[in-house]
Amino acid sequence: MDWFSDSDYWLGRLVFQRLVAVIYLTAFLAAARQFRALMGERGMLPVPRFVARVPFRASPSVFHWHYSDRFFAGWSWCGALLAAAVAAGAADAVPLGVAMAMWAVLWVMYLSIVNVGQTWYGFGWESLLLETGLLAVFLGNDDVAPPVLVLWLLRWLLFRVEFGAGLIKMRGDRCWRDLTCLYYHHETQPMPGPLSWFFHHLPKPLHRVEVAANHVAQLVLPVLLFTPQPVAGWAALAMAVTQLWLVLSGNFAWLNWLTIAPALAVAGALLPVRPPAAQGPSPLWFEVLVCALTALVLALSYRPARNLLTRGQLMNTSYESLHLVNSYGAFGSITRIRREIVIEGTSAAADGPGTVWRAYEFHGKPGEVGRLPRQFAPYHLRLDWLMWFAALSPAYARAWFGPFVERLLENDRDTLRLLRGNPFPDAPPARVRARLFEYRFTSPRELRESGAWWHRREVRMFLPPTALSSRPGRR
Repeated sequence: MDWFSDSDYWLGRLVFQRLVAVIYLTAFLAAARQFRALMGERGMLPVPRFVARVPFRASPSVFHWHYSDRFFAGWSWCGALLAAAVAAGAADAVPLGVAMAMWAVLWVMYLSIVNVGQTWYGFGWESLLLETGLLAVFLGNDDVAPPVLVLWLLRWLLFRVEFGAGLIKMRGDRCWRDLTCLYYHHETQPMPGPLSWFFHHLPKPLHRVEVAANHVAQLVLPVLLFTPQPVAGWAALAMAVTQLWLVLSGNFAWLNWLTIAPALAVAGALLPVRPPAAQGPSPLWFEVLVCALTALVLALSYRPARNLLTRGQLMNTSYESLHLVNSYGAFGSITRIRREIVIEGTSAAADGPGTVWRAYEFHGKPGEVGRLPRQFAPYHLRLDWLMWFAALSPAYARAWFGPFVERLLENDRDTLRLLRGNPFPDAPPARVRARLFEYRFTSPRELRESGAWWHRREVRMFLPPTALSSRPGRR
């Protein structure tokens, strides 16, 4: 080890960069497969309309200069191909400068998507991927040992992710302080997974232990990241284990894996595996760039650090349009009751004794009570997630729910691809409605007797029966 680099972290860097590249690949694939219905030229929130009213400096993106659905698709698939190549080790088979350029191109390409993604890309893990991806640019490749300064920036990032989440919980919902939040969370989280029913039915004392362990992982272990090795490495490894627990219990897109990645980079020093070939000294230009990055991150860290100390702490906030240094946090409050919007269509032009309403089923969000939730993370089902927010308050859906219903009434192919099936394959429905239901997991006895994982009861009408010609604000 010299003042600038430490070869003991070679394995940690390898695992970190491969994992981040796989997450990039997942993110670009999700963009390529979902964008047309969400924000394409005929999407619910079209990119051309967005860039016409938002200046470039507020949302830097290549799509300010040119947009077409074909161009966006090509951009996303090219990003996926580059990410796959980097995940396969291409960046370690080229000179250092080329490797940095490959990582930088990935960052620029995904930034262009996030900055025009609007509501669909308003999640904290988008900024986290961009911040993490930027640090990956400056970690180098097999030509050089990992730079110590960037390794410390990864610790600072991991600290903000975990400590910010811990603070927002302690300052937020009382159930985090009295250790009862997990009485509800596994059932009411945005998108339960296949094991969530089982997690929900764990004994309540164990739920309290889960919450207490979460507080240790998010409020104590992050502080140990700034201690010498091996203490910092063991703390990071313990944090990675707690994130794997969250992977098993729900679907949080790539948030957990993006937290595991820097944790494994720090823990890599616990196994100081020597690189397969001797690594040369870092070139001066590389050292200058790493020092410049470090100075920039430190300067931009003022507002995120101040946010951690503020009683009115903000979650998942970016302070500049490049998403360089951000604030993070999740689940400052926990919903006690799960509500779901069930969308139905009918071929009948008017209600009558023979009117049959058929439900549109989603891939991830609960609908049919007899269907066990599926595992989709790290893939992100953006519409399914926004439907959870819409059930909390119609305000979350004001911009896109009307266009969504209109496209169902048209049997829009791209929109229907976001759903698990089309109950009207031969002709569009005459009318569509949406009802709000209260959902809860069935008890073990109810599951044995009915075979249903969920029990639901109707709360109210969310959207009355609507025909294409009568939808308010139709374009």
